[in-house]
Amino acid sequence: MALTKSDIVAKVHELGFTKKKSVDIIETLLEIIKSTLEKSDDVLISGFGKFCVKQKNQRRGRNPATGADLILKERKVVTFKCSGKLRKKINGPG
Repeated sequence: MALTKSDIVAKVHELGFTKKKSVDIIETLLEIIKSTLEKSDDVLISGFGKFCVKQKNQRRGRNPATGADLILKERKVVTFKCSGKLRKKINGPG
């Protein structure tokens, strides 16, 4: 099961914020992250991980449905690398 934006809003609401304030906090946080990534800047959240914008060059591809060759345009993609602390929490001790 995935954690949704409304789940995060509910968790912030549990901290004592009003529902509207909780939505505003999460929306503002996400807008800051999106606008930073739009500028191709990295987003580093200590103890969580780093979002990076990477440039993908033009390359050959294949349509999986038809098998036809095609050229994929260059584009930007967002990657995420989790922090060591988060990796340890996910994998547990040992």
